[in-house]
Parts: sequence; structure tokens; C-alpha cells
Amino acid sequence: MKSFFKVSLQTKILGLILSLILFVILSLTAIFAYLESRGTEMQMKQLALQTAKTISFMPTVKKAFHQQNPSGEIQPIAQKVGDQVGADVVVVANRDGVRYTDQPEIGRDAFLKYNYKAIVFGGYYNLETTGELGTVWWGKAPVIGDHGRVIGVVSVGFLKDKIQSSIYHAIVKISLFSSIVLLLGIGGGILLTKSIRKDTLGLEPHEIASLFRERSAILKSVKEGIAAIDEKGLVTMMNASARNMLGLSEDCIHRPIQEVLPHSKMLRVLETGQTENDQELVIHDRVLIVNRMPILEKGRTVGVVSSFRDKTEIKEMVNTLSEVRKYSEDLRAQTHEFTNKLYVLSGLLQLGRYEEAIEMIQSETERHESQNRILFQQIEDAKVQAVLLGKIGKASEKKVDFIIDSNSSLESLPEHIELSQLVTIIGNLIDNAMEAVGRQENGEISFFATDVGNDVVFEVSDNGSGIPEDRFNVIFEKGFSMKGSKNRGYGLANVKQAVEDLNGMIEVNSPKGGGAIFTVYLPKDLHIPL
Repeated sequence: MKSFFKVSLQTKILGLILSLILFVILSLTAIFAYLESRGTEMQMKQLALQTAKTISFMPTVKKAFHQQNPSGEIQPIAQKVGDQVGADVVVVANRDGVRYTDQPEIGRDAFLKYNYKAIVFGGYYNLETTGELGTVWWGKAPVIGDHGRVIGVVSVGFLKDKIQSSIYHAIVKISLFSSIVLLLGIGGGILLTKSIRKDTLGLEPHEIASLFRERSAILKSVKEGIAAIDEKGLVTMMNASARNMLGLSEDCIHRPIQEVLPHSKMLRVLETGQTENDQELVIHDRVLIVNRMPILEKGRTVGVVSSFRDKTEIKEMVNTLSEVRKYSEDLRAQTHEFTNKLYVLSGLLQLGRYEEAIEMIQSETERHESQNRILFQQIEDAKVQAVLLGKIGKASEKKVDFIIDSNSSLESLPEHIELSQLVTIIGNLIDNAMEAVGRQENGEISFFATDVGNDVVFEVSDNGSGIPEDRFNVIFEKGFSMKGSKNRGYGLANVKQAVEDLNGMIEVNSPKGGGAIFTVYLPKDLHIPL
């Protein structure tokens, strides 16, 4: 049984078709042979009886019985009628068994026995005899003379062997046509199996089933939404991720794509056959990044498959990578600054300027002791410490005075505030402040943090040129920059987005004396908005 299932689909279909055709041909041939045999037998018997009746009713034959030489009249008539109907034996005899035809002798007594019913009762009948001629089917008819007296019997016979031979030749002809039908069936079966194999891309049923299971598993495992339509624009496939993103139910299969997604551009790809990558689509207040690709068959577009992903996830990933890069750059800046100071210190020692070297060490020590006391004793969250350490080094490299407010006090932050969000918020605010004071002397940046109450508060201020009041509402828009340069204006937009994701809020103020102050409020409980 196992070996049967390993047979190819083409062989199975061809074998089934040939078996059915052969069974039908053999069954029909057997039925025809039986019906032909019975029909021919009945036909020959009726023909024999009808011919015997015809001869017995002829006036010439009746008159010949009263002549001196009846054979002279009866023999030509019997011969002619027998030839016309194809009878093998035509015998005309009187009631005493005297034969008036020159047919082979059958035996006078036996012949009288076979004619008994016709002579005595005047009956018309058929019978079958076996003798020297073989098996013969007879038709018997009495010759009735004047006054209704039976004066003779007409016997017309057909040899059974000849009849069976004619039946055999008819069956041979049918078998010949059946063979032609069988050959046509073989040819049609081969063409059908080739067509099916072409439609299944040469895959066997178990291979198709395996591919279907793998396809289902892949569609369930991928996080991206995937949907497909056919050349009529009907939805043929949509995985669970796609339904969740689009807020659809499972009854969208085999429905027009325009009913399921009225704003979809998949029909456009179906018409043009052109691939569309990284297209934005807004559905239910969600921005999706969509890729559309035509399904081609022999250069003809037969469908479209579309994959899409929530832009929010992509944005979070890009922001995380961007902020990690900034964090690494800040650490590099810190390393570079300390390397420069070590070079200066080494030079002073080599020149014998020991007092200046000691003074430099003491100055740096006092400064770092003050910062480190605030940074490591008053700010206890390791993530904030890491961000600030990187920015301290960057500020030193840029010759900007970076001050951590001595009133800062911060315990470990709630778990829902992630490092990437801190890097986005604190990092971008400090970087913007550095740019604001980067071109002026005595540039100064101040950082303050506290978690007193229900909120975590971060404040970054600088002594730069400040921000005009009429621009407070637009500085957080994506692409807006005070510097008017291209590819800028994303820092504060990212800060606002990160703050909103944490259910927080951000305030901006620009004092009359110059500078800018950005204050961020983040609730300790994510589910309690400000």
C-alpha cells in the first residue's frame, strides 16, 4: 500500500482512466455479444418461420402437390426464396414425408417426427435440431389444401454455426472500434495528466500538501502583514498579522479588495505590473509601510501580493539605533577629551612643570568630584548616569560648560521608561542646547532631574540666543529647524513622540535675558496621564 502512494500523480490518473475505459469497453462488448446473439437467434427463427409461411401460402406450391411431378414446380420456387432470405435449407414435403426439393436427406422418419405438429394440428412453429448438417434452427409451416386439409409441410432452416460466425464477425468489428476508443482514451489521459502536472508545477500531491503546511506555518510566524489578490481583484490570502493590523475578520477571503480595503493600491499594481516599495498607507489612524509586488506567469500579471508593517515599530527601531549611535559618539568624545588632558598632563611632567601639573590634576579632581557626587550619589538610576556621562565628555570636547544641578535627586526609574526613550529625550535636549551655545563664549548648559511626587521631571536649560515665542508651537514639528538646513528638524519631534508614548508632556520657555528651558514631565505610572 505504501508503494502505491509513492506512485506519481500522472501514473495514478492515467491508470485510473485506462482502467475505467477498459472496464466500460469489456462490459459493453459482453453485453452487446449477449444481446446480439439473442437478437440474431430470434430474428433468424422469425425469418425462418415467416419464409416457411410465405412458401406454404403460394398457390403455385399448393397446385404442384396435385401434379405428377411436383418437384419441377416447387424446387425452383424454394431455391429462389431460400437464396433471397439467405436460408441454408428449404425443404417442401408431403404429409407422408416425400420431399419435393433436392436438399440433403435428413431422414424420412426423423423428418416426419419434426413435422408432426404441422401435419396433425396445422401449427406454425420453430424448433432446433442436430444432425448431419449440424445444429439447425427451423421454421415449420403446413401447406393447407382444399377443404382445409394439410397436404404437406414447408421447412426453412438456418445453420447455427453460420449465425454464430456472423455474430463473431460483428463482435470483432466492435472490438476494433473499442480498441480505437481505448487508444483515444490513452491519448486523452496522457494529455490530461500533462495538463494537471503543468497546473501543479510538476509537484506531487504530498509535495503540495507539504508546501501548504509550510506556507501556513510561515504566514502565522511572520510579524509582517501579508495579503494577496488574484487577477480578478479578489482576496485569496491574508495572514493573521494583516487582519490584526487592518482590524478585519476572517470572512474577507474571496471578497473584492476594494470592499475590504477601499484605499488599497493593489489594483493599480495589477494593471501596471510594476513593483511598488516602501509606500505609506494610512488605515484606521495607523501609518503602514507597504510593499506591493505583481505575481507573474509567463509575463502576464495574474495577481498581486502585498506586505506591510506598522511604521511605529520601524520608527522605534530606527530611533533606537540612532540614539545608540549618539550614545557611542558621546562616549567617544569623552574618551577623546580625557586623552587630550592626559597628553597635556604628560607634557607638563616632561617639561618639569610639576606645580602646574598638580594644579591641573587638583582642578580636574575637584570638578569631577563635584559632578560625580551629584551624578552617582543624588542620581541613582544607571541609565540616566550613562547618558549624562557621555554628554559630559561631549560638552568638554565642545568647550561647553555642562552643569548638573546640585538640587537634582533621582531614584531608579520605573521599568516602563526604557533606555532608548531616555537617550531620545535627554540626549536630544542636551544636543540641541550644545548647538545653541556652541558658537558663543562661556556657553553653559544646566541639567536638572527630580522624581519628587507622581512625576519624573527632567529640565535642560542653556544660555543661548533663545527661541522666539511665536515658534513655540512649531519647533516640535518634524522637519522644522531654527538653522534652516536640510535633513534636520527631527530631534525635538522625536523627543515629543517619546514623551507622548510615555503619557508625559513637555514645556518650553525662553526667558527675556536669553536662553531656552525645556521641561519634561513623565508619570511614574504609565496608565495615569498627566
